[in-house]
Amino acid sequence: MHIGFNAPTSGPLIEPDSLGRIITEGEALGFDYATVSDHIMVPRNLASKYPYTDTGEFPAGPEAAWLEQLATTAWLAALTQKLRFVLSVMVVPYRPAVLTAKLLSTIDTLSKGRLTLGIGVGWCREEFEAVNAAPFDDRGAVTDEWIDVCKELWSAEYPKFSGKYVSFDDVVFTPKPVQQPIPIWVGGESAPALRRTVRYAQGWYPVGTNPQFPMNTLERFKAGLARFRGFAEKGNRDPAEIAVALRVLSGPGLKPRGQIDGAAELFTGSDADWVGDIKALGELGVSAVDVRLTARTLERTLDTMRRFRDGVLTKL
Repeated sequence: MHIGFNAPTSGPLIEPDSLGRIITEGEALGFDYATVSDHIMVPRNLASKYPYTDTGEFPAGPEAAWLEQLATTAWLAALTQKLRFVLSVMVVPYRPAVLTAKLLSTIDTLSKGRLTLGIGVGWCREEFEAVNAAPFDDRGAVTDEWIDVCKELWSAEYPKFSGKYVSFDDVVFTPKPVQQPIPIWVGGESAPALRRTVRYAQGWYPVGTNPQFPMNTLERFKAGLARFRGFAEKGNRDPAEIAVALRVLSGPGLKPRGQIDGAAELFTGSDADWVGDIKALGELGVSAVDVRLTARTLERTLDTMRRFRDGVLTKL
């Protein structure tokens, strides 16, 4: 089981000394990877609903400062030697395909193959409009073509592509990524996200707290996993060849052990509860879990990370 933690890209800890200390401490504590989130600018008035809260409220709020995801990942990779970086997730339609393929290939090259490309189609219509991205209603088709573009650029000696949104021919694209391929994890729990995972990806990267597709008890998680495996079989993929990584939007000790329909709520309660949850998911075939350990101050964040190492990481 690989265990990750979040690199703050928003909030009070994004100044370089704090952020660098959190990342280097995470590597020293033995975490396997750090996640890096993606927003460019969030409009002040949001009608769009955030998918992972019951109310649809965006937890960070519209006034938060955000670091750019890919620049941040490149900087963090330069501070570390072993830690892997998972884009969690990159909103694909926000950036042009060819330029982004070059940025990702560069990060993978300079980090010596420590990049995992988590992708999503996005949820915030207002942000799409603010950053002049592809039309919000076309985001699925844009994402699919973008993945095809990257695969062509990253693998073909003389790449060429003719699509609805991107076209090129008679070009050279080097250096190629160190990893062949850069692993792609598709975020999301909807039917299109599952089909995209089966068609393109090396991993499925759900969040368990989506009210539309809840996977926040062991029984619900088993049902979600069975649903995913059904999509894989329909798409002629062996489910065993697609990794399952779970993104957890909280940390231990923040919420008492809960019950949902008589079953224990995953990732609530004590360190021992969390250890049991992670082990139970591992028995179901989950290969990675990442958690949110950031507090309001650097000292509290480092303390939370160390307590997680002692209370959870060392017990797995």
